[in-house]
Amino acid sequence: MTYCGKKKSKHGLLISLALVLLSGCGMETSSEDSNAQVQNTGSDQPLVELAGAAMKGVIQQGIVTPNLLVADNTGYYGPHRQAAKEERTASDGSYSFRLRGNADDWALVTLTSDSATRMICDVVPACQQAGAQAVAFGQPMTLDANFSLRGAGDLGLGNVNLTPLTHLATVIAERGPTGLSPDALASAYTTVEEWFGLAPGALRLPIPDLTRLDEQTNVSADALQVAIANAAFLALVNDNALWNDISEVVADAASQVSTTGQISILGDGTNVALADLISAAAVQASDLQMMVDSSVISQKLVVVEYRNVQRFKTLADVTTEGDGSTTDSGTDTTDTTDTTNTTDTTDTTDSTDTTDTTDTTDTTDTTDTTDTTDTTDTTDTTDTTDTTDTTGTTDTSDPTSTLPDNAALLSWTAPLTREDGDSLALSEIAGYEVVYGTSADTLDQSLAIGDSSVDELMIDELTAGTWYFAIRTLDTDGRRSALSELVTKQI
Repeated sequence: MTYCGKKKSKHGLLISLALVLLSGCGMETSSEDSNAQVQNTGSDQPLVELAGAAMKGVIQQGIVTPNLLVADNTGYYGPHRQAAKEERTASDGSYSFRLRGNADDWALVTLTSDSATRMICDVVPACQQAGAQAVAFGQPMTLDANFSLRGAGDLGLGNVNLTPLTHLATVIAERGPTGLSPDALASAYTTVEEWFGLAPGALRLPIPDLTRLDEQTNVSADALQVAIANAAFLALVNDNALWNDISEVVADAASQVSTTGQISILGDGTNVALADLISAAAVQASDLQMMVDSSVISQKLVVVEYRNVQRFKTLADVTTEGDGSTTDSGTDTTDTTDTTNTTDTTDTTDSTDTTDTTDTTDTTDTTDTTDTTDTTDTTDTTDTTDTTDTTGTTDTSDPTSTLPDNAALLSWTAPLTREDGDSLALSEIAGYEVVYGTSADTLDQSLAIGDSSVDELMIDELTAGTWYFAIRTLDTDGRRSALSELVTKQI
């Protein structure tokens, strides 16, 4: 599988961080407003904790400053005053403040860097910056003095992460008529999540350290996807001569957002493209699978890779329908329109190759009944029989001419029970894994499907000979079922 992010040449880029640092202009308050705000943040208010982590790779010894967000007399929200003394992030990127404020107050947290600040390289196999030696995955690297990240949240929640994605969200919010208001920030966070195909609320999740995944037992696929999306900003420095360091990539994306409220889908040769970031995230998810020992984490990375691949396809589809200058706002993180359409048009391959197509259907039907968590139990063959009827293999309409001669069509129905007989909800299914090969003993190729609603898959570019297929179910805890029975197709 290949990822086709655009390659660009260096054009002598001059990016000014003033676009980012001055994007909050218009937030000044009169002295009368200021006095009122001081009264609202007086010492009679309770102490609340505000904590989070700076993660673009773990950022160590970053300078973190919190500011309460208040509105001026026009209703525009901006940072009023520093709510606590600045502090530095810990070795794991975390920080914590005790602030005076109410639970419904919001704070803006800003991270800056100096000569003591370090970032752990979270790009496989190494991180590159112009004029500096490459830094290996998992090792600390320096940051330039222009590096800055922001994030915002309410004191009631008490959690504010600082990442490239949260930084873009704050830039989106302050473009609006109410600035960094609670409603504007909530909406902006959702917008960024949609751009990158993330689950709602994902930017608030604890972010895992990608360099220490084997030590983390409870990390979710959603949290991994966020971490890898942030890693993609630095991965672009490796893959494109246009960018000298991570600060330039973040600044360019923020500049686009500040100016237009959007990121270009495919770029124009001089700017960061959303498709490039998504493509880089897919590659990183794939590369990380080779770095981890945990089979649970590996399977979750398979899901993340698939989500990014599908998101890239969605962006490409949007581009072909429009001019490619703006991002779409769809929330479907695993769009399978292309696959579904392809397999729908070839659902009746049985009519031309009864044995092969029936076997192919049986392959995926069997998976439906395998247990996503209990791999020691046997596959429920009764359910296998039932699901065969639901795949439409008896349909005799003839779209078979659209199925390539070197392709196999698989279809299945999501299982309703685990192998041990316990019920299984669709929400507990993370996706499926199809394995195949030219020998029953060597199923050395695989495809991950990170969407439980997908029920068909076409595999093409198969060489001549007999191909063997099986499928398993993956659950949301990263566990997977036993493989289904093997079926074959002659190419």
